[in-house]
Amino acid sequence: LQRFKEDLICNLIFEWVKSTKRRWNRKRNQNSNINYRIIGGILMGKTLVAYFSASGVTAKVADMLADAVGADIYEIRPEVPYTKADLNWMDKKSRSTIEMNDKAFRPALADKDAKIDQYDTIFLGFPIWWYVAPTIINTFLESYDFSGKKIILFATSGGSKFGKTVEELKVSVPATCDIIEGKLLNGKQTIPTIRAWTETLIG
Repeated sequence: LQRFKEDLICNLIFEWVKSTKRRWNRKRNQNSNINYRIIGGILMGKTLVAYFSASGVTAKVADMLADAVGADIYEIRPEVPYTKADLNWMDKKSRSTIEMNDKAFRPALADKDAKIDQYDTIFLGFPIWWYVAPTIINTFLESYDFSGKKIILFATSGGSKFGKTVEELKVSVPATCDIIEGKLLNGKQTIPTIRAWTETLIG
């Protein structure tokens, strides 16, 4: 039993190191011009996976998506991290409830280091909160120039769909930015299943 526990711990550490190394390599390569992909027969250009994850669920999906399409990856982080109490949607006084009840609220970002000008296509991921994207996604969109960019949404949720997400995000980008409602990546996901989805995308 002790040997089994040791092997299990070693395997978990090994997988974490591999995942961390993949993310570091993609971040390191953000200055490279080599990242052009054909998805659904469309030349996507240099691609970025940008995501916000409060609990880690969306982060796992984003990592697989970046691997699936050979994209760079960027984490959208709040200046003040969310606590478990902040995310209690049943509490009318919780931070997330207050933010989502005010459409004009824009949570501050921890950094503005995403080199958006280097990318043509951005897969933008987040958990669904109150049937839409968290307002920190609006903060992110309003912090850069997305003129002429294509944004493909992906999300995780406990059952909610995209609702009016596209509509509420379009107010934060120029008219020339194309936002596409992508897919809810809930449940068990794998790199092959995610890649299969991206291959169905059309321009």
